[in-house]
Amino acid sequence: MTSMRASLATLLAGAGSMVFCGAAAAQNYPVKPIRFIVGFPPGGTNDIVARTLAPRLAGNLGQQVVVDNRAGANTAIGTEIAAHSPPDGYTLMLNGPGHATNPSLIKLNFDSLKDFAFVSLLAESQNLLVVHPSLPPTSVKELIAFSKKRPGEINYGSSGVGTTVHLSAALFEFMTGVKWVHIPYKGGGPGLVALLSGEVSLYFGNVPTVIRQVRAGKLRGIAVTGPKRSPAAPEFPTVMEAGVPGYVVTTFYGMSVPAKTPRAIVERLHGAVVKSLAMPELRKQLEDLGADPVGNTPEQYTKFMQDEIAKWAKVIHAAGIKAQ
Repeated sequence: MTSMRASLATLLAGAGSMVFCGAAAAQNYPVKPIRFIVGFPPGGTNDIVARTLAPRLAGNLGQQVVVDNRAGANTAIGTEIAAHSPPDGYTLMLNGPGHATNPSLIKLNFDSLKDFAFVSLLAESQNLLVVHPSLPPTSVKELIAFSKKRPGEINYGSSGVGTTVHLSAALFEFMTGVKWVHIPYKGGGPGLVALLSGEVSLYFGNVPTVIRQVRAGKLRGIAVTGPKRSPAAPEFPTVMEAGVPGYVVTTFYGMSVPAKTPRAIVERLHGAVVKSLAMPELRKQLEDLGADPVGNTPEQYTKFMQDEIAKWAKVIHAAGIKAQ
């Protein structure tokens, strides 16, 4: 009995020591640079948002925040790296829609919910349907009529299978009956380059990615995919008001860390995010890009991710979308 009591005391003392060390680590956090993983190549919207936020986070945390682009598999490559990283707050993951769609598309070596602690939804934006100037239609109705006369002849690009860029087009096809040819690229940057060169004819690009090219006259904007017009491009109607009732697709940018990251560190990161998003200069930069700042709580963001995963599972199944 004495031996058992001694063993129990030792075990409890060890557990208390671990809790103390964890609390101490969280209190001192951060003491070295932080890696911010982005699952796409440089140049796309996710990369732009991360690089816009990183220096403000660095200022609020007191350590450098380094963007690390790990592209591939609709963000699954970078997400797997994040999921298997130490839960110490020194690896952040920029979540995009791929985090919600991948579970229904490909076999993953991680669980999109269980292997992450969700810090905050950073911002939301919508896509803008743009076409190469060589394509005649100037409105949604004209595009539908033009496409129905040429089934299988019009190519559209995307930033990868299962991204909202892809799903925006797939939902448009499903709801209007048009038949296009999908050409996926490894990220928003390469997809936009293909559109600008005329390799593909249309693209549902994130507003922050394509709006500058539209303003420069290199692309023609048709309509936005959200439930209301974009403040960054108010001249363009929504697809819904332009003739496709019920059509809505939005995209998002959020931050997560590996599961089991100490709650104190999650709260420290959340505080830094909220403080950063409250900065007028950062808010204006994001809004000018077409992204609306959010900064909700870890609990709200967790619920958001649960709902997104469930929603897109239904859409992907209904549309018969499969990873390539």
